[in-house]
Amino acid sequence: MDFTNPLVYGVPVFIAFILLELTYSKTHDHDDLYNWKDLAASGFMGIGSAILGPLFKVAFAIALFEGTYELFNPEVGGVRTNIFGYESFGYAWYVWILCQLADDFTYYWFHRANHEVRILWAAHIVHHSSDNFNLGTAIRNGWFTILYKPFFYIWMPAIGFPPEMVLVCLGIEALWQFQLHSVYIPKLGFLEKFMNTHTMHQVHHAQNVEYLDKNHGGFLNFFDKIFGTWKELDDDIDVKYGVIHAPESYNPVVILTHEFKDIWNDTKKVKSLKHKLMYIFGPPGWSHDGSTMTVKQQQRLFKKHKEANPKLAYQRPN
Repeated sequence: MDFTNPLVYGVPVFIAFILLELTYSKTHDHDDLYNWKDLAASGFMGIGSAILGPLFKVAFAIALFEGTYELFNPEVGGVRTNIFGYESFGYAWYVWILCQLADDFTYYWFHRANHEVRILWAAHIVHHSSDNFNLGTAIRNGWFTILYKPFFYIWMPAIGFPPEMVLVCLGIEALWQFQLHSVYIPKLGFLEKFMNTHTMHQVHHAQNVEYLDKNHGGFLNFFDKIFGTWKELDDDIDVKYGVIHAPESYNPVVILTHEFKDIWNDTKKVKSLKHKLMYIFGPPGWSHDGSTMTVKQQQRLFKKHKEANPKLAYQRPN
């Protein structure tokens, strides 16, 4: 069967909603929601993603998924049969639901890995590098994730989901992720129990210590709750968006590459191969001499500080 990737319709929709939110913010005393230079940088990276996506990600993903599907689901007597002996999945409505759930599970681990493995964080930090949270930030995507994201998903065609179905589910997920980047949508009541919502994504984009590396989910918050990374937005906490070590630049090249440069500099200052590998593949913030701290180390220190001095302001160690 032939399907159209939903992201084909995404670009005009994204532009329309960004302009709508921008206009609303400027006419409703929320001038600080958008910074023009920041929006321009996000737009440049969004355009780059829109160009590179069809050229590399979609073409590469199609080739990878098709090859994997053919290898693990050969035709036996005219019927697609998985190497484990069952008939490969078709296009029934319930298979679509299962595929979207599988996509959501995969997205959770892909997204979490981007936060917990430094070389992947170097590609993903682009999306978090703005200190603004708006629909413009939603299109501020790193270009290097294109190179490895499909590998997280190859298990899906391997077990029998048709490649085109996987690609459609990926597109639907991306559309949902875009609209999460808005401060104008309040908590959604009952939906908060199982959906990943706008306020939860505000937590994800915050650099407050207690919010770091939380809410990696796509559509659902189930996996965050199961694997201990879920956190609700606390209305009493003043949210600060962005990253601890920001690029401090609106230059797209700097934004796209600054963390890779920092990794290179860190590997040069140590002789041990183990330390070099940890600076590349360890968690962001890891240091051989304790001069900087990982998110988990910071959060343990934050918790200890709050228990001992609940009324004193916490001073970030990094």
